[in-house]
Amino acid sequence: MGMKPELLVTPKDIEAVESLFEAGADAIVIGEEKFGLRLAGEFDLNAVKQATEIAHGKNKKVYVSMNALFHNDKIDALSGYIQSLKEIEVDGIIFGDPAVLMVAREIAPEMKLHWNTEQTATNWFTANYWGSKGAKRAVLAREINMDAIVEIKENAEVEVEVQVHGMTAMFQSKRTLIGNYMQFQGKNLEVEKRDKNRNLHLHDPEREARYPIFEDENGTHIMSPNDICIIDELEDMVDAGIDSFKIDGLLKSTEYMKVVTALYREAIDLCVDDRDTYEDRKESYVSKIEEIQPNNRKLDTGFFFKETVY
Repeated sequence: MGMKPELLVTPKDIEAVESLFEAGADAIVIGEEKFGLRLAGEFDLNAVKQATEIAHGKNKKVYVSMNALFHNDKIDALSGYIQSLKEIEVDGIIFGDPAVLMVAREIAPEMKLHWNTEQTATNWFTANYWGSKGAKRAVLAREINMDAIVEIKENAEVEVEVQVHGMTAMFQSKRTLIGNYMQFQGKNLEVEKRDKNRNLHLHDPEREARYPIFEDENGTHIMSPNDICIIDELEDMVDAGIDSFKIDGLLKSTEYMKVVTALYREAIDLCVDDRDTYEDRKESYVSKIEEIQPNNRKLDTGFFFKETVY
């Protein structure tokens, strides 16, 4: 067997960093809304520094998300921010916009770059294209199936990261769609807080689906009604040598994330070291996660085995 896949998670605050590492995470993704999309929590540079000290003390890694799409007015802020991340010595920067890659290569040429646009990483040519430009990892789209993931890994010259758990983004618009709608309805926006904590949903009674929806500096985000969970389907990806498995903790409590992280830690270790025991236990992992799933959020396998119809 090759190396174990990295277990990558998204903490919502500094306390969560400590406890998710204890639960078995190898690495975390953090950052701030201004530069990164759909983060579980807001980490300013001070918090990034603290998290990095905690991580490096435990031989773990910190990746900072800068995968927003930048307009001209934000470009000037990139170099100062990347300079700070270099000084903090974070382990990598996640980018979608080539502007980030260009600034990083100039200011922090040693910095590890992970290419993540959330939806366009659907083939290995594209992964290798960004590899040739300096990226060391490609984060695969959530809309491709297991065979495609394995095929990409076989042909990729960069590391490959796959989301194995949590919600996914279905739609993003730079417009403040909810705000515009409320205004159109003549409602007072000051009262209508539209952040992640407000728990707004689009409800589709026909499919009994609730789509979490929130607005932030990057616009309006509509999320999947179900959570991906493939803790019982890790074999093909482990055997293919996928480099990193990500659990997305967006809109989840730290308590939830601790349980899920610990279960995936055990599942990955057994899948690599003791396949028979993994096969025996994998159903129980799913039931344990089902027990703590938030109401209205079913588990499914996303696009791994079928074309999901939302």
